[in-house]
Amino acid sequence: MKVLDLHCQLGHVFEGWFASEDDFQNQHQRGLVECPMCGSHDITKRLSAPRLNLGAKPPAAVTPAASSGAVVSAGAVAPAQAPLQSVAHAPQEHAALQAAWLQMARKIMAHTEDVGDEFANEARRMHHGEVPERGIRGQATPDEAMALLDEGIAVVPLPLPEAAKETLQ
Repeated sequence: MKVLDLHCQLGHVFEGWFASEDDFQNQHQRGLVECPMCGSHDITKRLSAPRLNLGAKPPAAVTPAASSGAVVSAGAVAPAQAPLQSVAHAPQEHAALQAAWLQMARKIMAHTEDVGDEFANEARRMHHGEVPERGIRGQATPDEAMALLDEGIAVVPLPLPEAAKETLQ
């Protein structure tokens, strides 16, 4: 099993699991590899390192003072560490935002009805009291969405990728 680090043209980073490199290439060429955040099929592989568990213990941490015999003041060390810490947290924060987006997308999918291309008509019917109000989602052209807004019907454009409709791990 190959675990690949992938990203789309918008910079969303995600993992893909494939039986082999050929399997990834085959699925990618057929347009089956999709960004779970935005649904883009413009996907590229990122450099990734394999994890090798050889049972070795990690090396003991060496402090600068112990290795060089020099005394380092706390003030001299802190500024150099601060940028490294903020950079180290950036991918974690990005991953947390992606996870929150996918969780919200799944919640929307679970609690709304997909009315497809009939979105504008169904929204109008609910607005005029012809059918009971409920949470709906679907597709509308930009002109249809603007017309709904002009009629006082609240709509929000929300691109939900197809992958959000399926179970993602």
